[in-house]
Amino acid sequence: MSTPNKVTAIKNGPLVFEGNFRIKGVDGNVLASADKVYLCRCGKSGNKPFCDGTHKK
Repeated sequence: MSTPNKVTAIKNGPLVFEGNFRIKGVDGNVLASADKVYLCRCGKSGNKPFCDGTHKK
């Protein structure tokens, strides 16, 4: 039995995507295929669209 996909917004932090999914860029290339991915919400990450912890600084 697989667990459902889940998206959680961390207060003052990233969106956490958990489950079975792929994230594609605007060009259609797969950027991530993982069980858990953190996506930037602050816009300051040096590794967009992924969170690199910059929002903590």
